[in-house]
Amino acid sequence: GHGHHGHGLGNGPVSASSRRFAVIVLAGVATVTLAAMILLWPAPPAATGGSASPDQVRVTADVLVVTETPCPGSTGSGAGATRVDRCGTVTVTLTDGPDRGRQVVAQIPVGPGAPVVAPGDDVVLVHTPDAPSALEYQIVDHQRGQQLWLLALAAALVVVGFGRWRGLASLGGLAVTFAILLIFIVPAILNGQSPLLVAIVGSAAIMLLVLYLTHGFNRATSVAVLGTLASLTLTGLLAAATTATLHLTGVGTSEEGFLTATFQNVNMQGLLLAGILIGTLGVLDDVAVTQAVTVEELAAANPATSTVGLYRAASRVGRAHIASVVNTIVLAYAGASLPLLLLF
Repeated sequence: GHGHHGHGLGNGPVSASSRRFAVIVLAGVATVTLAAMILLWPAPPAATGGSASPDQVRVTADVLVVTETPCPGSTGSGAGATRVDRCGTVTVTLTDGPDRGRQVVAQIPVGPGAPVVAPGDDVVLVHTPDAPSALEYQIVDHQRGQQLWLLALAAALVVVGFGRWRGLASLGGLAVTFAILLIFIVPAILNGQSPLLVAIVGSAAIMLLVLYLTHGFNRATSVAVLGTLASLTLTGLLAAATTATLHLTGVGTSEEGFLTATFQNVNMQGLLLAGILIGTLGVLDDVAVTQAVTVEELAAANPATSTVGLYRAASRVGRAHIASVVNTIVLAYAGASLPLLLLF
């Protein structure tokens, strides 16, 4: 907006004072966020003996031969017949670990979600040294690291190809989001800190860093940051009131039950609130930036528009945003919990 003074947005003193107010608020938020992150920063985890059960080791291998044999007891037919999908053995060559290069034999994996293997597949096995020889090696999954890296690279190229520098900045923002989630938010909650407090501080850090990194230091981004901050505060208060009124415990799935058994110091109700806040931030940062940029574009398109006229036009855009966001959130959660919906 340089060179387009006025814009019907109020004269110099008003915009200067509002800019000063925004800078003071944002500097205050950034300072408080940084101080809170330092205070809540999780201690490095104590060294443990590797995986959950140290007598099991994960190794990778290439499948050489799959030898199928008739399954015992699968001859019967009719409603009462028990049937195992596939029986037989898989010969593999280990590709890591101390026995690298050695050929071993494992059973064909069976059961719900068991991987279907064929010669040439890269697989992951669990090695249990003190198990009976037939069960010493068990195939648990396919290796898909290489494919995932290629997919991530293709996605990054599309984003950069279409979004240019803005696309590159958005990938940087994604990296920052992951870093804060995995280095600060998750370890701090497991450390026994208040999940709600950690989510508020982590969300503020993500918002400040990602919005400015992705959209640049300008007036629209600053307005979007302030709007997101106000909306997050309101969301936190409403979510806290709702969970308290409905007596929600935060334990509803097997993962949450397992988490309470494994980490007794995690406050599950706080974790529910943290999840609501982080999920809301994902929608808010999108809507707030689009809304702020829309107002700037409306002002630039018609500099004669009064402040009231601009506000009314922006409110109409905002109402359209809200109407679509309601559906967006419901569809996102429905997609993430489709198996649960099927159970219901």
